[in-house]
Amino acid sequence: MIRQAASRLWAFARGEVVLSVAVLLAVVSAFFVPPNLGYLSYIDWDTLALLFSLMAVMKGFQQEGLFEYVASALLQRTATTRSMMAVLVFLPFFCSMVITNDVSLITFVPFAIAVLRLARQETLVVPLIAMQTLAANLGSMLTPMGNPQNLYLYSRSGTGFLELCGVLLPYVVFSGICLLGMVALRRPQPVPRLQVKASLGSGKNLAWCTGGLLLCLLGIFNLVPSLAIAGIVLVVLLFRDRKLLAAVDYSLLGTFAAFFVFIGNLSAIPSFQQFLMGALEGHVVPVSVLASQVISNVPAALLLSGFTQDWEGLLIGTNLGGLGTLIASMASLISYKQLSREYPQQRGIYFRWFTVSNVALLALLLLEYGSLGNLSL
Repeated sequence: MIRQAASRLWAFARGEVVLSVAVLLAVVSAFFVPPNLGYLSYIDWDTLALLFSLMAVMKGFQQEGLFEYVASALLQRTATTRSMMAVLVFLPFFCSMVITNDVSLITFVPFAIAVLRLARQETLVVPLIAMQTLAANLGSMLTPMGNPQNLYLYSRSGTGFLELCGVLLPYVVFSGICLLGMVALRRPQPVPRLQVKASLGSGKNLAWCTGGLLLCLLGIFNLVPSLAIAGIVLVVLLFRDRKLLAAVDYSLLGTFAAFFVFIGNLSAIPSFQQFLMGALEGHVVPVSVLASQVISNVPAALLLSGFTQDWEGLLIGTNLGGLGTLIASMASLISYKQLSREYPQQRGIYFRWFTVSNVALLALLLLEYGSLGNLSL
């Protein structure tokens, strides 16, 4: 029985690597700062509440097939592989601004694979999925709800909605131009008019989801308390759709909570606090980018936020830091896993394509940051 329990625990740890590491770090840090009621103050409950609400609402839209329905309608207007790729790349780019990069990739990567098979253009699967992953990570930079670290930093810093969008808008616009250029370089081939089957779900359920999204937006604009929104969403789902409630990504919420404990404990250790504050002083963007390459950008934002007040630098650094390595943004693993499952023989080619395009675009965006920084001095 002990062996079975250990085997299950190991299987869980392998499936939830980031959560497992976060919990381990929290446990280890507890040896330096013994558990007490002060731990509760470490956790940003407003961020967790709003994140839970947004994930539930977006999962509802996804289950009702809204995103596939919109995508299929757009694809019916395409006549070449170039225009088809443009639609499939820019859907996650723009949708991730509202529905998060994770949901965009979970939705549009399998959809793109189905489209390529239907159009008999599977030779494009590697560059297309790599560009979709870039698009989701880049488009999601623009808004607080685009990705978890933005939502957290937005809540923690007190930055205004338009102010956050303004900080990241130049990088999003430049990224969009780069993606457009990558698509334009593809040689167009004619494709038949695509009739992709995608049906819209229950109008009543879509109305409920729309109401939930509006409620979340009120929370983002600080017009309704985040905890109240989470309570409403929880009660509605308990009575209307418990399957949807169970489908929420609780591992991400657990990862946040564990990192909050870890960071809170580290902040109580003077020597570590002084070291990290010294490393970040005047170098928030490069340190954030480098940290994201190793531990991914969400944990990097959570960790570094405890030791600097340069919220703009953290926003830029952790968002640009989502490019680079495969683990720089955990959303990138969603695409990699789906491609590996459908085309296992293409994993090596995809990894090289992904890495080269990510590193190149990261370098260009860092150059843009440098030029913008020089202009502002």
